[in-house]
Amino acid sequence: PIIYAGNKDAREKVRELLGERFDLRIVDNIRPTLELENLQPAREAIHDIFLEHVMQQAPGYSKLASWVSAEIMPTPMAVGKLVELVANERRINVLAVDIGGATTDVFSVFDGRFTRTVSANLGLSYSICNVMVSAGIENILRWLPIRMSEVEVRNMLRNKMIRPTTIPQTVESLLLEQAVAREALRLALEHHKQLAVRLKGVHVQRTISEVLGAAEEETLVDMMSLNLIIGSGGVLSHAPKRNQAMLMLLDAFQPEGVTEIAVDSIFMMPHLGVLSQVHPEAAMQVFRHDCLIPLGTAIAPKGEGKDDEVVGRLSVVGKDFNIVGMEIKFGEIYLLRVGDAVRIRFEPTRQFDVGAGYGKVWDGMVNGGVVGVVIDARGRPLKLSDDDNKRMEQLRKWLTAMDCI
Repeated sequence: PIIYAGNKDAREKVRELLGERFDLRIVDNIRPTLELENLQPAREAIHDIFLEHVMQQAPGYSKLASWVSAEIMPTPMAVGKLVELVANERRINVLAVDIGGATTDVFSVFDGRFTRTVSANLGLSYSICNVMVSAGIENILRWLPIRMSEVEVRNMLRNKMIRPTTIPQTVESLLLEQAVAREALRLALEHHKQLAVRLKGVHVQRTISEVLGAAEEETLVDMMSLNLIIGSGGVLSHAPKRNQAMLMLLDAFQPEGVTEIAVDSIFMMPHLGVLSQVHPEAAMQVFRHDCLIPLGTAIAPKGEGKDDEVVGRLSVVGKDFNIVGMEIKFGEIYLLRVGDAVRIRFEPTRQFDVGAGYGKVWDGMVNGGVVGVVIDARGRPLKLSDDDNKRMEQLRKWLTAMDCI
């Protein structure tokens, strides 16, 4: 199959050259003008070809198709439909991830623009050794609060690969699996950022600093403007403690400013994505009440500092909470067990930004959850100590602060 999504004036020539020899599909130009991108027709054509040439070869597909009245969708497409619906209904920026055994899918909607990426060979069972190769063994080891040799880690991961349905039976194997998950999520987000980019070739007005050489950020993924992170997949949805899922997402994605974090309870998002095409209101009701588990809100000041340096002062007003001017120190995580909405006032020092600008006060309502409100003052970008003993001490301190162990 060949899809032609180029200049309309060349369609007849393309049809003449390729029409008889190939399964040719001609759709609207993906970039009709320099300032406009039109990806949907090409996406739909790719989807149709996938269904015709791949899905229809699956045993029982024709029988299944005769049973249902709605369109059969691949899982990533169905999840993407729901993520788009959530972002559009709430008018927010959303980042969602589905980490599986073989692949990790990342979905984002920033300023109304949807992007989906599938990171093949980044998974936690069949592809777990590929994560080890792609991330490097040292990057997996850095997330372990206990001492393990490279040989032990390699052997445990290889055993997981050849026995993909096993689950961690010891604390050590659980810590290792969650360490690998952090790296798989990090790599998948990096891949996503590379593909979720602004249109190239469009004239952009630049500031003096950009003209003088400061690199312009091309990616659409802006962690400071991100409103909601949704995690899905066994390692996140079925972590022994919800706190562990929240910390994994904080470590891997490193959100900045104020961000809500949630997980998919029982991998319901693909099904609701299909339902949303038939009954969007019903899909959203089930999503809110039965699918989404709000973990809480993360407040992560952007900036770098030294351990125990004051990052800012926190005030919290709400049910059972009345904190005024609490000092927040660099390198620490603070967990406030908040189930309901509370009012937060954060006064950062000049080197830090929580969304209003460096040194500017952020004041607003935030939602709690089954974990609560987390003040992540470890800095952005997050840096771990180069000294193994200090690094493990750091990790144990953060795990304890988040009530993960």
